Amino acid sequence: MKAAVIGAGWAGLAASVALREAGAKVTVFEAGHTPGGRARRVFHTDFEAPLDNGQHLLSGAYKHTLALMRRVGRNPDALLMRRPLRLASLDGRFHLSAPRLPAPLHMAAAILRARGLSWSDRLAMLRLMRELKAMSWTPPRDWTVLHLLHYQGQSDTLIRQLWEPLCLAALNTPLATASAALFARVLRDSLAGSREDSDMLLPCTDLSALWPDAAARQVTMRYGSTVRQIRPSAEGIDINQERFDAAVLAVPPTFAARLLDAPLREAGAIGLLEALKAFDYLPIATLNLRLAEPWRLPEPMMMLREEAARGHVGQWLFDRAQLAGNAKAGELAVVASVATGLADRNRLQVIEALIDQVAEQAARHPARLPAMPEVAAAELFIEKRATFAAVPGLTRPLNSTPWPTLALAGDWTDTGYPGVLEGAVRSGLQAARVLAPRAD
Repeated sequence: MKAAVIGAGWAGLAASVALREAGAKVTVFEAGHTPGGRARRVFHTDFEAPLDNGQHLLSGAYKHTLALMRRVGRNPDALLMRRPLRLASLDGRFHLSAPRLPAPLHMAAAILRARGLSWSDRLAMLRLMRELKAMSWTPPRDWTVLHLLHYQGQSDTLIRQLWEPLCLAALNTPLATASAALFARVLRDSLAGSREDSDMLLPCTDLSALWPDAAARQVTMRYGSTVRQIRPSAEGIDINQERFDAAVLAVPPTFAARLLDAPLREAGAIGLLEALKAFDYLPIATLNLRLAEPWRLPEPMMMLREEAARGHVGQWLFDRAQLAGNAKAGELAVVASVATGLADRNRLQVIEALIDQVAEQAARHPARLPAMPEVAAAELFIEKRATFAAVPGLTRPLNSTPWPTLALAGDWTDTGYPGVLEGAVRSGLQAARVLAPRAD
């Protein structure tokens, strides 16, 4: 089978690997020049090592992603720093750490020993997890995360301290509009799974090198190739007037709707076309900092407290030098989810406010951290369409289409997950399964 994959993000490359393994000759069309899509390598002259267009965290529950890495010859144990779940604020006021105990004892112990929470809040956390389990981790489809948390009696302090940062990290959607069903799914597969599932996996290399580079080497890549026309049929599919036996369309839903507008109308699949057009998107900002001197954080990933009125909108801080194993460097990444409006503000002021947020909160740490060194270089990335808005009741398309020769892939398809990397990989593998009979 001669197969095409349109888009070299994590979903498209996962599909290309699976199709190749099924015996297909795979060609990948990619408008850019780097594999990885919205989780890819970026070069910058002020930084020695490659950056990422956005900092990402994986979890031990990402079974399909970890298996795919091994399938393309990449070793997760060497490329990912695996650590037991540990959430610690840079100012030292909050700390939650899961001990190496069998599940679910590890989470119960983590909650009961958490620092910075009242006993009533700790018991409320345990109660929430118990109630979610009792409802089979499926709260009503129309509930928001805020509705769920209030219904389960979570205090404003607990919400601000823990649940809001976790929701923003997982769904990139505000509490008041985020889907409780998707949030519960994330909690089920990470916090309520095995002890290993709750582990944090922090990339020690750039995201393209993690596995997309290796996947791209196994297929024919056409970089800088924009697909402008698709004509699917029961017999095959024409892409830019070139005939293929089958194809996976692994691009954002807005672009998919543009390419498939006429074919879907002709097929009478107006419902699918409307679903593709119904997505809204939210940005994520990542500020990369190169410091003049080495500066090691107590943890490779730490939480930041927000104070929006002062421009302190970062939620997470990553010690990139520690992750890379470079003791002679000082390099940080500050992540701000739901970064709506940052692109419209003065860029220098945004950067200065985030730097001030880190320096100020580090100065409050009880371990008396050394003062944050001078910033030698700063680069702010704002991915305007980082994820879809994970709101209740959103209709997400299946991987199949009206044509047996065309499948859809992307974290926005009906994966059961929000717009995370594991969802993208799962969708790509499922799209390949949709087409697999044609590879026999």
